[in-house]
Amino acid sequence: MKTVVAHPSRNLYSETFIRAHIRLLPGEVAELSGGLPPAWADGKPLVKTDPLSKALRRLLGVAAGKPRGHFHAQALAKYLRETGTDVVLAEYGPTGVSLLRPCAEAGVPLVVHFHGYDAYESGALERYREGYERLFAEAAAIIAVSRDMCAQLESLGAERAKIRYNPCGADTAAFAEARPGDSPPVFLAVGRFTEKKAPGFTVRAFAAAHRACPEARLVMIGEGPLLEECKGLAAGLGIADAVEFAGVKPHAEIAARVSKARAFVQHSVRAANGDSEGTPVSVMEAAAAGLPVVATAHAGIKDVVEDGITGFLVAEGDVEAMGSALARLALNASLAAEMGSAARRRLKPEFKLENSVASLGAILKEVARRA
Repeated sequence: MKTVVAHPSRNLYSETFIRAHIRLLPGEVAELSGGLPPAWADGKPLVKTDPLSKALRRLLGVAAGKPRGHFHAQALAKYLRETGTDVVLAEYGPTGVSLLRPCAEAGVPLVVHFHGYDAYESGALERYREGYERLFAEAAAIIAVSRDMCAQLESLGAERAKIRYNPCGADTAAFAEARPGDSPPVFLAVGRFTEKKAPGFTVRAFAAAHRACPEARLVMIGEGPLLEECKGLAAGLGIADAVEFAGVKPHAEIAARVSKARAFVQHSVRAANGDSEGTPVSVMEAAAAGLPVVATAHAGIKDVVEDGITGFLVAEGDVEAMGSALARLALNASLAAEMGSAARRRLKPEFKLENSVASLGAILKEVARRA
């Protein structure tokens, strides 16, 4: 079976789940990337993307009475036909919208994998409102990464029968077993410094834990628009020496940091514009490695973390409760060991990468067979 995985980015350093799909899906897998709709096929341009070429295509399309993007859509449809594509997997809702016409013209079924902002963020929902209506009607299947997202997509108009629940999964083989009971009280946070990750709440919660346990340390891996604000916050709270802003790190280094931490922390919230998580891969990876997770009961996180057993869940915005949970783990290594062991032992099969990809492959095979 020939699958084409389509995504809008040319840089996948933070999107490990897309890399995993391209690498691990069964059969022959090709890649469309770079833009909406994607302009690159297997690393080579399908159409010229310089401003002059774009302008010429637009003028020719207007002169011929063609809809905008006609020639690009034709190039994509031709690629799908000539490569014998059996099914297209579009990563993110907007990518799926951009591929409706090419897939229809090529007679290739389209499966759309929603991940987070594309199902919740108000600007995206408004921008793609009509596109999503067509997408929900024409796509062969719609994939959601959390149970909350299944309900959200249905509320947006997707048929329940088309919606499939399939979290992206954690690469358990990439993470050595953590020993939180033997590790110093170091808390690890991984993710972009954006509103829905609420890194400032994490810093404030850690400050409370640091007062209870001055030996505690916080390591925050990632970059983003709120990074400098968080650095200033740590300084203002008098904990700058206890917080390491490590920047972006490769996956192998993140795994090494996980193996030496006491717990993983993430204070995800629903942003003012509605943006929300799916099921964060970093949370699944930490649990798979055997770290207790302290996080908010947000989106798919509550599918992964069992409150009081494999970690602690607090309400969004409840800095005091998160600080108290961090302090408990900082002061009680045996509790961290017990919760970490439960996290690794009880991680549901659906959150393991190999099972997630196998489930996704089965969905794609079923869709291709029906076409």
